[in-house]
Amino acid sequence: MNGGIGWRDLGDGGSRRTADRDVEITDVECVCIEGNFPWNLLKVSTDAGEYGIGEAFTGPASEYVEFLRPGLVGENPFDLDRLVEHMTQLVSGLGGTKGYAQAAVSGVETALLDVAGKLTGLPVYQLLGGKYRDSVRIYADCHAGEALSNMSAADPREIYSPDAYAQVARDVVDDGFSALKFDLDVKIEEADTASRRLSTEAIEHKVDIVRAVREEIGTGPMLGFDLHWNYDVPTATSLAQKLEPFDLDWLEDPVPPDTVDAHRKVSESTRTPILSGENLVRVGGFLPYLTDQALDVIAPDLQKCGGLQEFRKIASLADAFNVPVVPHNISSPVGTIASVHACATVPNCIALEWHAREVDWWDDMHTGDRLIEQGRIEVPETPGLGISLDPDVLRDRLAPGEELFDL
Repeated sequence: MNGGIGWRDLGDGGSRRTADRDVEITDVECVCIEGNFPWNLLKVSTDAGEYGIGEAFTGPASEYVEFLRPGLVGENPFDLDRLVEHMTQLVSGLGGTKGYAQAAVSGVETALLDVAGKLTGLPVYQLLGGKYRDSVRIYADCHAGEALSNMSAADPREIYSPDAYAQVARDVVDDGFSALKFDLDVKIEEADTASRRLSTEAIEHKVDIVRAVREEIGTGPMLGFDLHWNYDVPTATSLAQKLEPFDLDWLEDPVPPDTVDAHRKVSESTRTPILSGENLVRVGGFLPYLTDQALDVIAPDLQKCGGLQEFRKIASLADAFNVPVVPHNISSPVGTIASVHACATVPNCIALEWHAREVDWWDDMHTGDRLIEQGRIEVPETPGLGISLDPDVLRDRLAPGEELFDL
C-alpha cells in the first residue's frame, strides 16, 4: 500500500525516550461534518490514553487519511516534524506536496500537536515557540443579499446593491468586529465569463459597492474584498486602480491562481494591496510570489498549506520580505482555534478569517464559551488546542454515511 519509498525511510525515527514520552499512535480517523462547508475532523489516538483533534480542508480528506494510517500507527506523536515529512513522502504518488494530500497532512499534524500538548500539559502555541499576542483579530467574511452560491432569478442589481452591502457592513461592525471582507465578484449583467473581462459598467457597480461600505463604516475597520480568481490582468488592474481612493486593506485573488506574473503585474499597477495564497501549499508554493514581489499580503490556509508548523515557515519567509499574513479560514471551531494558536506565534499575522457568520450552531460544536468576543479570539492557555467537542451536536450534523468516532 505504501510501497516504493526506497532507502529514505522517514518512518524510522529515534527510539530512545523517557518513559513519559514513550508513546505510540494507535489509530487515525476522519469524519465529515456538514457545516456551510464540509468540515473534515480528524482524531489521532495513542496508547497513553490521550487523543488529539485536528481539521483538514474541505474535500476527500478521509481517503488520504485512510491511506496514511498504516504509516502512522506505531509512530511516536512527539516526532512532529519528521511525521509531517513522512506523511508527505507516503502520499508522494498522490500529489504529496499539493492540494488534498497536504490538507490531510495538515489535519493530522494539528491532531498530533493537540495530543502532544495534552501529554505535556502545554498549549499548542507553546509547542510552536511561544506567542506574540494574547488574542488574534478575526475578520468576518460577509455576504450581502444572497451568498453567491445561492443566487436566485431576481435582479442581481437589487440583491447586490451598494445599500445592501453597506447595511451588512454596519451590522458586522456593530457586532464588535473591526475587520471584515465581502465577495465582490457578483455578476450583474450578461457577459462572456470565460473571457474573464468586465464591462466598464460592471466595474463601476463594484466601485459603487466599495464606496457605500466605506462611507457607512469609515476608514477605521480593516476592509477587504474578494474576486475569487475571476478576472484577467486588464480588468483586475482597472478595478484595483479605481478602488485606490477607498484605502482597502486588500483586494483578494483578482486573477487566476498559480499565475505569478499576472499577480505581479496587478500588484505593480496599483497601490491597492493585492492578497492571495489560499491555493498555495508549503513554503515552496509561496516562494516565487514573495521573491518576485507579486503579492502585498499572503493568505495561507492552515488546514491545507501543510499544517501549523509549515504555516510558521511560510510566515517567517513572508516576514523576511516585510509581507503581512492574513490566513484563509473556512473551518469549524477546531480548525479556527488551531489557526489562532499558530497566528499568535508569528509577528506578521494581522488578522484571521472567520467564514461561519451564518452558521448559528457553530459555537455549539464545542463545550466552552463563545470563541469570538468583540471580534477577537483569545489564545487558549489549557493543554493542546484547548477545545472540547460536543458529540451530540456533531452526531446531529454528520454528513450522510458518516459515523462519529468516540470522544
